[in-house]
Amino acid sequence: MKQVLVYADSLSWGIIPDTRKRFESDQRWPGKLEQLLCQNGSQVRVIEDCLNGRRTVLNDPFKPGRNGAQGLQQTIEINSPLELVIIMLGNNDFQSPHTFTATEAAQGVATLVQTIRSAPIEPGMPVPPVLLICPPPIIEPKGSIAAKFKGAEEKCKGFDLALQKIAADTQCNFFDAGTVISASKIDGIHLDLDQHQQLALSILPLVQGILSR
Repeated sequence: MKQVLVYADSLSWGIIPDTRKRFESDQRWPGKLEQLLCQNGSQVRVIEDCLNGRRTVLNDPFKPGRNGAQGLQQTIEINSPLELVIIMLGNNDFQSPHTFTATEAAQGVATLVQTIRSAPIEPGMPVPPVLLICPPPIIEPKGSIAAKFKGAEEKCKGFDLALQKIAADTQCNFFDAGTVISASKIDGIHLDLDQHQQLALSILPLVQGILSR
């Protein structure tokens, strides 16, 4: 059975916009992706490592363990062998305590790619290819997270292009989720149920192509 690791934040964890509740596993895009892959005849396990508030390389000033670079090599070791790692991060780098630009957030993702590729996996196990997914642009934050993401809709501008360049520079696969889905109008950050489903459908051919190589 092939294993795919999704390394992400609350968008992929499946938080229901402006609540503290979570979509069911088959409603979240990683779970839906696994379902679609298996329906198409593949034996694939999609492992969700999705943490609310996870940054690329920044620390959350109030909650420990949100720096995506910390513990990533151990995560790769734990779940190896892996056929693919999907990273969908960046939005939390634009929270109000941080001053990261879109370019700097993309560079944070590049650091994660390097970290994955240097993980001390067992001899003979493959260094997995990486798919970078750019989350849809943040729109005006609303509700309970509005203060936390104040100004994020401006900070995130250009992240898609910056991350696409990082993907090219690091020879990673790339998908811009903003071309097929949008952030929820409820809170401006997270994904509504239909957007989870659409993202899984949209990346399915790309993931199938990577796994068949």
